[in-house]
Amino acid sequence: MLPYHGADIDFSINGKTAIITGGAAGIGNATARFFLEKGANVVLADCNPQTDAIAAALSPDRALGVTADILKGDDRQRIFDAACERFSQVDILVNCAGIVALDKAENLSEKDWGRTMDINLKGSFLMAQMAGRYFMAHKIAGNIVNMASQAGVIALDRHVAYCASKGAIIAMTKVLALEWGVHGIRVNAVSPTVVLTELGHKAWDGPVGDAFRQQIPGRRFAEPDEVAGAIAFLCSGAAGMITGHNLLIDGGYTIQ
Repeated sequence: MLPYHGADIDFSINGKTAIITGGAAGIGNATARFFLEKGANVVLADCNPQTDAIAAALSPDRALGVTADILKGDDRQRIFDAACERFSQVDILVNCAGIVALDKAENLSEKDWGRTMDINLKGSFLMAQMAGRYFMAHKIAGNIVNMASQAGVIALDRHVAYCASKGAIIAMTKVLALEWGVHGIRVNAVSPTVVLTELGHKAWDGPVGDAFRQQIPGRRFAEPDEVAGAIAFLCSGAAGMITGHNLLIDGGYTIQ
């Protein structure tokens, strides 16, 4: 951990550069927009072929889009190289890329299990590994935030692969924080409930979503900006003593 230099009352990430996987849509895109508002540069890494145009629409000067597959080593290197070429260095990695395969455990295909583990867990680890190596090589007190889920803390019906992958991300986050803290690198996770992205609305608007909301003490789902704000806080100097933590953003769902 780095020495304490006083409280950062502004929760500042101004001038920092963040790579955000899954940045073309959903929570990743909301995080990119939030980071831009806080004065950071953002690199959107996504398999969407329109990623460059999406980034340019956010900010032609401080946002960069890289169409890439995080499971490919050459693509991961290309993301970091592009970020450094455009913004000189990388300070933050936010692992937002992920998928969900819904099915009963007895019916889930091996293909869906493998794809979920590859994208959610393996992809997050490989990006974090590259970031950790980069931070250590350049003596940067970097930040990594991994997207977990309330599904990594409690069981959800028809989510066996998703729950397993997100639970593993939480465990991985703790190990990385333990090993890399001596280098001044902080690693944390965030675990939202349902988030009302475009896909969240499609999946949860209606009677099923209404019933689920009644199980949440706060009686509502999360907005994308609420997750983005939590990520920004964890990457700021205000969270300088927080590492290896899993921040639940669930309106109290998992306390029951």
